Amino acid sequence: MVEPLLVGDLDLDAPLPHLPASPRHARSRLLARLHTRPMGEVDLRWDGPTLAPDDLAVQTWPQVADRVREHLRSEGASVPDALPVHGLAPDHPPVCLEVRSRPEQPSITVVVATRDRTVSLERTLKSLERLRYQRFDVVVVDSAPSTDETREALQTRSSPFALRYVRTSRPGLALAHNAALDLVTGEVVAFTDDDVEVDPWWLSAVAETFADADVTCVTGLILPAELETPAQLWVEQAGGFARGFDARRFSLAHPSPDPLFPFTAGRFGSGANMSFRTRWLRDRAGFDRATGAGTPARGGDDLAAFCRVVLDGGVLAYQPSAIVRHWHRRDYAGLRRQSLGYGIGLGAYLTATAWRQPSLIAQMARRAVPATAHLLSHDSAKNQGKRSDFPTELTWRERAGVALGPPAYVLSRWRYRSTAPWGATP
Repeated sequence: MVEPLLVGDLDLDAPLPHLPASPRHARSRLLARLHTRPMGEVDLRWDGPTLAPDDLAVQTWPQVADRVREHLRSEGASVPDALPVHGLAPDHPPVCLEVRSRPEQPSITVVVATRDRTVSLERTLKSLERLRYQRFDVVVVDSAPSTDETREALQTRSSPFALRYVRTSRPGLALAHNAALDLVTGEVVAFTDDDVEVDPWWLSAVAETFADADVTCVTGLILPAELETPAQLWVEQAGGFARGFDARRFSLAHPSPDPLFPFTAGRFGSGANMSFRTRWLRDRAGFDRATGAGTPARGGDDLAAFCRVVLDGGVLAYQPSAIVRHWHRRDYAGLRRQSLGYGIGLGAYLTATAWRQPSLIAQMARRAVPATAHLLSHDSAKNQGKRSDFPTELTWRERAGVALGPPAYVLSRWRYRSTAPWGATP
């Protein structure tokens, strides 16, 4: 039986709390943070009515000690031998707080694409209200909605930030993101989804990373907002959306040791948490509009953009301090559709990349053997997290989707072949 997990945050620079027991949860998976920085997720168990602070400290410390020590040394702070129950008080203001007051901080436009999910969108917008960053505005793109519910809800909504609305007449996530580019005012454009809640320090970490002029794209940490159902837990077993707690950079100048680099763009991040320099994206006419949810290609828009950043000689930076939480699908039927869609999107992305730059086909062919092992081997990074209860049907639906990706992309290109405007209306 799949065991539900309580998820949330644990601030190590504050007094440790009493964690109350829950009738549904015997375990929790908390994001341990120090000075706003993620130190890792800690797996906690308790049998009594609460997990007392001293027990919490004992369970937490071995799981984060190495990363905490490394962080404190980098900050010039003293390094403890154990986690004190009163917390690790910061010796000076966290770095992300300093970014907020810098006069050169970039202006950022946040783009949220949505389609017939007004309630979920409102949850995302509420989280944007809690951002600690100052220079940002928001564009909501309504992707070929079936009703006017979202537009009407936004017309009556009061927001502390500038909020603009645009509607497209045709579905397609890449198409929606491209429509939003016309309304982007920021030097940086940050994309997230309508099934996400952003962390208050999300844009602060994004801005901090873009302080390096070499960086073209920033991706970040995506954690689950809920792990209550088997379907949600299986998403995590299949790898989830998180890409670890170490900041990394990807570029041709410093290639990854991964034999599939740079084509395993899914290891760079995900479209629910990606930011670009606006000029770079506009100079390339945005995303490939034949990709993305809502098209026959089902996805691949984000992966194609990530790969293009690297292939064009840019730097893609993964910043784990840029955090969002994603609401995974709760039902198995939705997960079945998603598994097939992810596979199709992966196949479509690879096809789109080769279509745009045919000279890459030979490189892709040389990676065919390790790519097949990555997809099929039980011990590969893609599959090793799957437990005995993971439905094999989901694995095979994703693999079948990869094979369907190339014809799906060709069909999508045909459907979106028109060079006429996509029908965006304010």
